[in-house]
Amino acid sequence: MKHVTVFDTTLRDGEQTPGISFPLNYKIQIARQLDKLGVDIIEAGFPMASKGEFDAVKTIANLGLDSKICGLSRIVRSDIDSALDSEVDMVHIFISTSRIQIEHTIKKSRDEIIQMAVDAVEYIKDNGRLCMFSAMDATRTEMEYLIKINKAVENAGVDIINVPDTVGVITPFKFYEIIKELRGELKIPIDVHCHNDLGLAVSNTHAAVLAGADEVQVTINGIGERAGNASLAEVVMILHSIEGIKTNIRTEYLVETSKLIERMTGIKIPPNTPIVGDNAFSHESGIHAHGVIKESATFEPGIITPEMVGHRRRIVIGKHAGRHQIKKILEDAGYSVDEEQLSTIVEKIKDLGDKGKKVTDLDLFTIAEILLGELKKEEKSINVNEVTVLTGNKITPTAVINADISGSRKVKSAIGVGPVDAALNAVTGLVGKDVRITEFRMDAITGGSDALAEVYVTVEDDVGDTFTARSAGPDIIMTSIDAVIRAVNHIIHRRKKNSQ
Repeated sequence: MKHVTVFDTTLRDGEQTPGISFPLNYKIQIARQLDKLGVDIIEAGFPMASKGEFDAVKTIANLGLDSKICGLSRIVRSDIDSALDSEVDMVHIFISTSRIQIEHTIKKSRDEIIQMAVDAVEYIKDNGRLCMFSAMDATRTEMEYLIKINKAVENAGVDIINVPDTVGVITPFKFYEIIKELRGELKIPIDVHCHNDLGLAVSNTHAAVLAGADEVQVTINGIGERAGNASLAEVVMILHSIEGIKTNIRTEYLVETSKLIERMTGIKIPPNTPIVGDNAFSHESGIHAHGVIKESATFEPGIITPEMVGHRRRIVIGKHAGRHQIKKILEDAGYSVDEEQLSTIVEKIKDLGDKGKKVTDLDLFTIAEILLGELKKEEKSINVNEVTVLTGNKITPTAVINADISGSRKVKSAIGVGPVDAALNAVTGLVGKDVRITEFRMDAITGGSDALAEVYVTVEDDVGDTFTARSAGPDIIMTSIDAVIRAVNHIIHRRKKNSQ
């Protein structure tokens, strides 16, 4: 059974995502998480880029992680020395080899480029470090020259060859042929680095492994230069579940790692993102949900389960929902309805959906309670008494919330990137680590400066169960707080109901 090693470049190429710059404490957290995930090699950065980058790479190299640490370097002695001084396990050197890049950037002869590469490899190996060589823009390099330079560095003692699709222009079939030919010429391991300019980074990486590549370069969430790199989660799960090819990745931490990078970059993962997106194992269609409730493999890949990647399956309410899934959601929440009542509830849910509304759990349960005659004055475990928000120029947005929680008075303050964020941080702080906001959306439902805002939230509890709620009002801060409080109150109410 084939085994492929995983080289993660989130901290190097991932940080080249426009607008992204990780402070040192973030880099340390990310490195530790990648180590926990089981990444074989972490490319920690480009030590020569700046003093801060050098310090960060050296710090990560001395964390005592199981993963090997790599530093990037041009084929320049000062760059290489900087990488060596940063105490990395591996130095990753690169130089342009395509005609267009040679003519317009380095302006060296091809023989000079080969000699520079060989000299760099020998110098790194003389210093007792592992060495990776990249012929930059390999997929636009003439095959004869690509083989020639790679064989030259192989003879010089390089440990691994990287074949980068630097500008993301190769297709899977063509990349397969390139790797297959190189595999026949080289004895040392081959690594691949694919960019996603045409949306083919994952497919190209997959094809390369089938052609004989031994290692894959990836990033968390596919972040990176321009359109990004191959996504670690997608590449690994294709190899594991379809090809039966093993890696050292502990897949149960994929979603956890993805969420960490989402928070630290501020780049929201689209809900339809494969493997790690919120909708990856979510079902709204009645036909799909009915099948999944009976047997998950009916409308899921089957070869991947949510538990394998650290996810959870969700049955979502909406106008496409069917009787079976609505009945299942109600039963899980402790509501018992007969077939006639169920028909009425389904009809009302579909009416809401037809009006363009995103149906929340609170909508469903309120409809059910009205129909069952169980709707009483809303039981509130949390009652907000007072909210104070401070914001302005050169002032860190701060919120203070005074509330009664299960009969006890509590006051909580928090800061945020804006007044709404600060207020919501204070709300979740009031209830401790039991809940967190996983989705927040705000829309204006009337025009003008006094427009009514509608806020939609998803709140997750400590066991991974989620609850959705909405609120509307002219004050966006109070409306946001109200929506979250409604969700949290219903989670607490549902727990009490189920325990009874």
